[in-house]
Amino acid sequence: MASVLDALWEDRDVRFDITQQQMKTRPGEALIDCLDSIEDTKGNNGDRGRLLVTNLRIIWHSLALPRVNLSVGYNCIINITTRTANSKLRGQTEALYVLTKSNNTRFEFIFTNVVPGSPRLFTSVIAVHRAYETSKMYRDLKLRGALIQNKQLRLLPQEQVYDKINGVWNLSSDQGNLGTFFITNVRIVWHANMNESFNVSIPYLQIRSIRIRDSKFGLALVIESSQQTGGYVLGFKIDPMDKLQDAVKEINSLHKVYSANPIFGVEYEMEEKPQPLEELTVEQLPDDVEIEPDEHTDAFTVSFTSYATLRDNDTLLSPRSALSKCQNFIYFKNIYLIFDNGMFINHMQTK
Repeated sequence: MASVLDALWEDRDVRFDITQQQMKTRPGEALIDCLDSIEDTKGNNGDRGRLLVTNLRIIWHSLALPRVNLSVGYNCIINITTRTANSKLRGQTEALYVLTKSNNTRFEFIFTNVVPGSPRLFTSVIAVHRAYETSKMYRDLKLRGALIQNKQLRLLPQEQVYDKINGVWNLSSDQGNLGTFFITNVRIVWHANMNESFNVSIPYLQIRSIRIRDSKFGLALVIESSQQTGGYVLGFKIDPMDKLQDAVKEINSLHKVYSANPIFGVEYEMEEKPQPLEELTVEQLPDDVEIEPDEHTDAFTVSFTSYATLRDNDTLLSPRSALSKCQNFIYFKNIYLIFDNGMFINHMQTK
């Protein structure tokens, strides 16, 4: 069994020029807002595009050439601010700056609303990202959290308890700890009866396998988490045997239902409902023109703020040394670099 998280990339990656299939919403992903006339000021300055805001990511694509696009997952976002930018379509105007980090590489994106007087670009993206940040309990494995109140599980907004099992031993120590199991539609929660702060919350999103295995305490329920969370192996002893089998059957059934339509917990509604993402996606036709490299700005290259793998202290290599480590790149006159201490500088370098 593979966890849903192992196949999930939409909120955990920054990708350029994705396919039409990758632009479609995955199960559990919902389109929240659609903004026309948005310019990717840093990567495609002067090119009018559309910004799609979902509960997992933001997608921008050019209206003239839909294959020119980008996808930014909320989990990659380090900071969102508003500053003045120089747009070819609007001139000096307020823009949305999004700083991200994906696979040890930093990217900066600048989005400008071509239509004056509309704050939706700022309110939608910032509010949905905040909703994503405050709903991590749906998606992250949590140890020793504020999960229990008066011996009852503190439910999340879209959560329902399907079963409560008393007398469950956590086998994380040599003696074991006696506690209580809660099985819900989004996660499994265990807490010690003697100390409610000794607990664990395991979302179905993080579960890689659920099985019965032998241990030094006898047959036990063993839950393995996804590799992205460290591959934890958690053991629980449930007696008698038929009760253990029923628990495993119920958890597997709920995990299967969740996998078909995950609940990511990001709740935000617009007053006006946008069209489905499939209706807004333009079919990508093959180009019948030849594009000269010197006349085209590559969004990946321009947004690539480090041009090198970041070390632990974020020390960057020189531009030429860093570029030499990239397998595929296009050399341009205008290169944007990020230096130590997080200072952004526009570095002009000619051939």
